[in-house]
Amino acid sequence: MAVDEPIPTAPMARALAQAEAAGARGEVPIGAIVCGPDGAVLAAAGNRTRELNDPTAHAELLAIREACARLGSERLIDCDLYVTLEPCPMCATAISFARVRRLYYAASDPKGGGVEHGARVFNQATCHHAPEIYPGLDEDRAAALLKAFFQAKR
Repeated sequence: MAVDEPIPTAPMARALAQAEAAGARGEVPIGAIVCGPDGAVLAAAGNRTRELNDPTAHAELLAIREACARLGSERLIDCDLYVTLEPCPMCATAISFARVRRLYYAASDPKGGGVEHGARVFNQATCHHAPEIYPGLDEDRAAALLKAFFQAKR
C-alpha cells in the first residue's frame, strides 16, 4: 500500500460488529472480514468455537473458508483480511497458505498472537507467503470489547 493511500476503516467496523455478535453468543468477541481486490466484502465471520465444538472455528479461519468457497479457489490472492485481534499461530499459518495480500488487525495479542508475538509465523524461513501487515486499526475499540467480555466472565 502506498504511504499516502488511506487505510480503509469500514471493513474493520464490520469486523468489530462480527466480534460484538460473537460476544453476544458467548464466544470470545473476535471478528473477521475478507475483502476482494475491489474492496467488496467476500466473507464475514465471528468466533464459533463453542457453538460448533470446534477449536479451529476462529473468525479468521471461518472467513477464509467462506471467501475461498465463494471464489472457488484455495487462494485469496489480492484479497485483504481484517480481524479484531492479532491472529494466533494457527490462523497466521492459514493466512500464509491462503496467500492473503494484506492483513489488518486491531488489538495486539502478547499472550496468544502469532504475528507480532509468539511464533511470529510470517518471519519464519518456512513461511510460504507473508502478507503486508497493518496492526492497530481501531485497536482501542477491539481491546475494550475483549476486556469487557473477560471481566464479565470473572
